[in-house]
Order: sequence, then structure tokens, then C-alpha cells
Amino acid sequence: MIAEFQILDQRFHRLFSSNAHLHRLYTGCRWAEGPAYFPAGRYLIWSDIPNDRMLRYDECNGEVSVFRSPSNYSNGNTVDRQGRLVTCEHGGRRVSRTEHDGRIICLADRYQGKRLNSPNDVVVKSDGCILFTDPTYGIDSDYEGNRAESEIGASYVYRIDAQSGAIHVVADDFIKPNGLAFSPDEKKLYIVDTGRTHGREHPAHIRVFDVHDGGRLTGGAVFADSSSGLFDGFRLDEAGRLWTSSAEGIQCFHPDGTMIGKLKVPEVVSNVCFGGLKRNQLFICGTTSLYSVHLHVNGAATF
Repeated sequence: MIAEFQILDQRFHRLFSSNAHLHRLYTGCRWAEGPAYFPAGRYLIWSDIPNDRMLRYDECNGEVSVFRSPSNYSNGNTVDRQGRLVTCEHGGRRVSRTEHDGRIICLADRYQGKRLNSPNDVVVKSDGCILFTDPTYGIDSDYEGNRAESEIGASYVYRIDAQSGAIHVVADDFIKPNGLAFSPDEKKLYIVDTGRTHGREHPAHIRVFDVHDGGRLTGGAVFADSSSGLFDGFRLDEAGRLWTSSAEGIQCFHPDGTMIGKLKVPEVVSNVCFGGLKRNQLFICGTTSLYSVHLHVNGAATF
């Protein structure tokens, strides 16, 4: 189908081709989430949380296969700088890493002796440290995990030190922290709060923090409020623009916080990532389906 872009600001005009197509690469999920692109193999891994599986899209032949089932109700995924899969597991209530030989090791499952809630989204910084969010969506019901009480009693953002493996809270003032991503220079960290799922009085926005040595965060001002459903997952391009999920598809924000354009998607979008050999292909997880569109921009280098 022809991709339907909406220009809200002329700065969006040159970011896409008027002839671009939105391709549906696969359908049949219950809730598609957490896309992660592996350039060495030219394939994409993503999660189908309620079906407790991970799927694999082969860019070379267009085929989709089951990558892992059961998957411990995996949610967010990313690729570290050594090309390994890092996964947030609702069922395991942990962050895991898949080694090159296929072994799955636990990176974090407890904080101060208490089990994590249900890690949701994850990013890896160039220095090897890992940041992840830990809302309660995987323990709120049996739909996306296993219903349980929160042992920690709150939803935090954590950092795993690359050298020691120690786990620290870097942000503790979120209702339900969700998607997160660094700016291209890693001097800023953007984090979504989807607290509105647990009350209309709670936020549905993206906040932005300054990143300091040792992983300390300061600031935390609201970068953008959601105008359509909830923000969930997002990624940045090389110029620092945010391409984020929403109820109507994709919204693109300039680094100054202005929404400059939209891409319509037939389903509610949960998450996105850049991929392809030139990182100019935006992969989109939209409820039951995996989509992609080629853009005139390149994703920020994360691999």
C-alpha cells in the first residue's frame, strides 16, 4: 500500500518519498512488540507477547519463522555492541542475553533482593551499560505474563553496569516507565511514561533527561504529550528526530519537541526500530502485524 504521510511542519517534507510503500511483512500476532534488527544476518527479531513467542523475519527471502517458543513472554529486545540479543522477559521477570552459542543468561532479575516486576524495554549504551524499564504490565494479569504482586512496590528505570553487573535505579518518579532511547550522541535519554493505563489522571508523555558520567540522570522535563492514545516504543534517526508509536501510527518529533509529521498505519503501533543495510528502513510492530517503510533518513547508529 502507498504510505500515507502527513506533513505538519515543512521540516518533515524531505524525510520520505512520496512513492514510498508501507509493506505488511507478516500478520497473525496478538500483540507485536520489541523489534530488533541484526545487520550481520539481515534479519529482525520481534516479540508476540500474549502468544509467548518470538518471531524472526529474514530480510533476504521475506520468510517469517518462530525464533523462540515459549519465550518467557518476551517484550522489548535490542542488540548489544557485540551483536547479541538482549531481551526483557515478562514471564521470567528479568533481562536476559542470548549468547552467540545460543546460551541464554540472566543479566538482572532482582533489585535489593526483590524480584523485578516485568522488564519492558531496553537499550544498550556504547560503553556497554544497559538501561531498562520495569513497569507491572507483565504481572498485572495473565495475558502478557503471570499475574503476581509487585515485590518492589513501584516501577523504576534501572541501569546495569557494564563492568560489575551491578543494578542501580536511575529514575524513580515514573508511574509506568515504558519505551526508552538515547539521543545519537548519548547525551540525552528519552523515556516514555504510560501511566495513563492505570488511571486517567496519570501521564501519557515522553520525558527527556541529561546523561552524566556513571549513568546519573538529571532533568526529566516533559518532551512531548501524547495526542493519540499512548506513546510506547520509539527510536531516533541520525539527526535526533524521534519516530514514535501512537494509536494512529507513527509520529515524528523534531529535537525541539515539535511534532513535524505522521505516518498512518492501519493498526495501533507498539514499537519501531531502524534496520536494513543502510538503517533507512523503519520496521513497525502494529498490534497483529509487522510493517516496514523506507525513508530518506537513517537511524541513529546502535550497532
